[in-house]
Amino acid sequence: MVSKHRPAALATVLLLVGLGACRGLAPLPARDDVARLVDSLRPAVEKAVGLKFKTPPHAAVRSREQVRAYLLQKLDQELPAEKARGLQATYRLLGLLPDTLDLRTLLLDLFTEQIVGYYEPDSTTLFVVANTDPQLLRLTVSHELVHALQHQYLPLDSILRQQGDNDRLTAAQSILEGQATLAGLQVMVPDQNLFAMPDLWESTRERIRAQQVEMPVFRKTPRVLREGLIFPYLAGADFLRWWAGSEHRDSLPYGPRMPVSTEQILHPYRYGRGDQPITLRFTAKEPRVLYEDVMGELDLRILAADLASEAPNAEIQSPVALGWGGDRYRVYETPAGPAMVWYIVWDDAISRTRFLGTTGQRLELRRRLGYRMELTNPTIAGHPATRIVLAPPEWLGWKQIAGVEILP
Repeated sequence: MVSKHRPAALATVLLLVGLGACRGLAPLPARDDVARLVDSLRPAVEKAVGLKFKTPPHAAVRSREQVRAYLLQKLDQELPAEKARGLQATYRLLGLLPDTLDLRTLLLDLFTEQIVGYYEPDSTTLFVVANTDPQLLRLTVSHELVHALQHQYLPLDSILRQQGDNDRLTAAQSILEGQATLAGLQVMVPDQNLFAMPDLWESTRERIRAQQVEMPVFRKTPRVLREGLIFPYLAGADFLRWWAGSEHRDSLPYGPRMPVSTEQILHPYRYGRGDQPITLRFTAKEPRVLYEDVMGELDLRILAADLASEAPNAEIQSPVALGWGGDRYRVYETPAGPAMVWYIVWDDAISRTRFLGTTGQRLELRRRLGYRMELTNPTIAGHPATRIVLAPPEWLGWKQIAGVEILP
């Protein structure tokens, strides 16, 4: 399925990646064979999701060369050079990407390695890649059939192309991918109830992570991109498992019920009690703004894990919420290098203090050579907040740093 970026702006293409992705091993059957497989799996997918196809899904086969050309086209559309520069600058300022890494080149290699099948909303077609391991074919088709079914009930195009709030987008992606992950697996084990077998799901989670690490490009990919790749599948499935045992279990988390933050995905009890994120907006339009977006709790957790030098494949999920209330940041172009202004609003002063004593201190220790960092603790509309500024000392913006306000 095609979407936006994750994290911060990469989910556009990351959702192209199939859950069971692996390198191709054997020729794929002919197109008619794939069409028959799609038809044979359709009833099981409908049963697993609880919805019926309104129209039969379409399927096609693509060579790996065609897929790479398609991925490059999608990168050009969804992550053009200027946006890529903004993301790259953001991650480099925070120490999440090395200066020598080219973001677009790595992403193209990563997607090419990973992809086995994908659903494209524009053409409403499910594509499978030639020379794919036949053992993965049924799982891949089942997973992507769920996306085809979702598209008949949800405006996937508008959901996946929303701009300006990556955290909200990632939450929506987590529902789409989490549902496809669980339903696709359920099709593979029709006689077992995945929702009633927590041990089976936990072992599956571990196996998915272990399989990803075995892949050469994925293994050398920085944590911020690795976690962004796998989060919608695993955390989204965890949320859907919670949903199945909640008071909402007779419905689907679609439309107005769709979660709007990664905090809600990571901590479903917060969703259950109606905890909504605080939306911030910069109060002034400024020149030379390269990029602007929302980090959210997921990216805060990734940053904290990276700064704490945790094991590369350590689980970033935790039952304890960070106390994130909302955030927004801007990255500017300057002659001496990029500058960043980042505001975070907290649920309470304790959450802010905990952040300052851990991630805040470590971020200062990692500060880029030749850069100045300023960390202050304003109050915004009665909410405890943190403002982080990372910029060259000669940046003119130091004289008047942009402020933010809370939208109603």
